[in-house]
Amino acid sequence: MPANTPTQELAGKIALVSGASKGLGQAMAVSLAAAGATVALVSRDAARLQHVRDSIASSGGAASVFTADVSLESDVQRLHGEVSSALGPVQILINNAGINIRKNLVDFSLDEWRSVLDTNLTSVFLMCRAFVPAMRGSGYGRIINLASIMSHVSLPGRSAYSSSKTALLGLGRALALELAPDSITVNAISPGPFATDMNLPLIQNPEANAQFLAGIPAGRWGNPADIGSLAVYLCSDAASFITGTDIVIDGGWCAK
Repeated sequence: MPANTPTQELAGKIALVSGASKGLGQAMAVSLAAAGATVALVSRDAARLQHVRDSIASSGGAASVFTADVSLESDVQRLHGEVSSALGPVQILINNAGINIRKNLVDFSLDEWRSVLDTNLTSVFLMCRAFVPAMRGSGYGRIINLASIMSHVSLPGRSAYSSSKTALLGLGRALALELAPDSITVNAISPGPFATDMNLPLIQNPEANAQFLAGIPAGRWGNPADIGSLAVYLCSDAASFITGTDIVIDGGWCAK
């Protein structure tokens, strides 16, 4: 089935996607809406969120905009109240917000290190702590944490990023065990190289792009819609027995 083809597989579900203003977060939000979910779009960039909401609405989907810095406890508490009041209990929580600072470990300031860990890891703790209680007792719940292939392999200058993303896998396994009796699944998605705005400078450089693609067994960049399709599947009833695991989607990068 083509990506984002309306299926209504998630009709009646309330989904929240952090980092939904662009890239993979936007792709997942669009796919969830196409599958019938009502989506709470969350990021710090209201203008970009409005654009995503308008795009979803133009395709017949439903989405609402909420601004928050999910690394801040006060913002997450406010966000929980606003989303719950406007849409009802969140049943699908996708923790996608993240940042990366690329430099050698000895060059990191403590504030830089903490900013990466707070945004990529502590935010997931805060969001789950806020939104999980309302998932319990309904017989359904889905949590997806966006990890990375940098959870499995790494590169120079990725010490903070790899640390934060690897830690997400441990957090997810523990939370999956805690929530399994409530029929709430917790899984991670580890994307590899995807054609997002972040990678445009490389994609638009023919020589550098060709050299990079030579290192990807599939021979191409990932399509963000591929992440959206995977997210919809993990949120569906067909994936109710999948929990506590991580799905690598990288065109074979980690298999080398």
